[in-house]
Amino acid sequence: MQGRHSKIRVAIDAMGGDFGPEPIVEGAMQALREKDYIPILVGDKEEILSLLPSNFMHKIEIVEASDVIAMSDQATNALRRKESSIYKAVELVRDKKADAVVSAGHSGATMTLATLRIGRLPHISKPALATLMPNLGASKTLVLDVGAVVDCKAQNLYEFGAMGEAYVEKIMGIKNPEVGLLANGEEASKGNELTKEAFKLLENLDGFIGNVEGRDIFNGSVNVVVCDGFTGNILLKASEGVVTTIFSMMKQHIRRSLPAKFGALLMKKKVFTNLKKQVDYEEYGGAPLLGVDGCAIVSHGSSSAKAIKNAIFQAISYTKSDVNATIEELLTESKRA
Repeated sequence: MQGRHSKIRVAIDAMGGDFGPEPIVEGAMQALREKDYIPILVGDKEEILSLLPSNFMHKIEIVEASDVIAMSDQATNALRRKESSIYKAVELVRDKKADAVVSAGHSGATMTLATLRIGRLPHISKPALATLMPNLGASKTLVLDVGAVVDCKAQNLYEFGAMGEAYVEKIMGIKNPEVGLLANGEEASKGNELTKEAFKLLENLDGFIGNVEGRDIFNGSVNVVVCDGFTGNILLKASEGVVTTIFSMMKQHIRRSLPAKFGALLMKKKVFTNLKKQVDYEEYGGAPLLGVDGCAIVSHGSSSAKAIKNAIFQAISYTKSDVNATIEELLTESKRA
């Protein structure tokens, strides 16, 4: 859809987040100040217009949607709720009226609709939700799946490996990325039935280095880590909990000690600011749903304007790249091998 000189069009679910349309509309405007794209805000037109300054009116398109899928609603009902903001946003991509969709709404509904309405890439049986985890190296570690496919087959994990390899190469600019399979030991003999079977399939990928352990995600020794969605989601939530706990513990210890207070003041700008930036979800804004025939970015329900802005940036980068073509190429090549 996107021509060589045309602007990228991003459909944004304006209503789905925990805090209503305000941070989402603000995030779309912040993105516009830095990048030339066309935001299509989907939701309550009157409410959206009330949040837009007059100088942004001509830069933003609005699509009316009278329904909002709440976080407590069942994802399976999403297909029937055709007037919802997320349904209409996804339909814009399906109908080639937008290049990408960004939603901070119900993640299950977003993934269901993106998979079934936009459709999957030809060689993908199930899409995967990918996220970037901080590590000690120069770039982050891509982990997938972190919640899209709870019950996986070996074929799914193999496809996740190909998708992760393509994403890291095309979006993060890492040549010859290394892909690891999450297991309870590095030896090829370790793991459960699923990982042992997946190991054999993943050997078809040039970047596959074998089994990796949980700690390898954070030490920078691998670029992509593959796991089933059940394991990945627990890993993601546990990691978020660890980060929050460590920051809270540091604050407690600093409050109790006068020398620590002075030290913290000295380190505040250089050390703490950089550390927070490295582990901050807002810096990348959302998780791409890899394997759909388009671009879908799933953002956190409590996303701030900054997180939405960065999710939009991610959607623009994804659309400009040839990630999907590379995924197909990798899977076609390995089938020939």
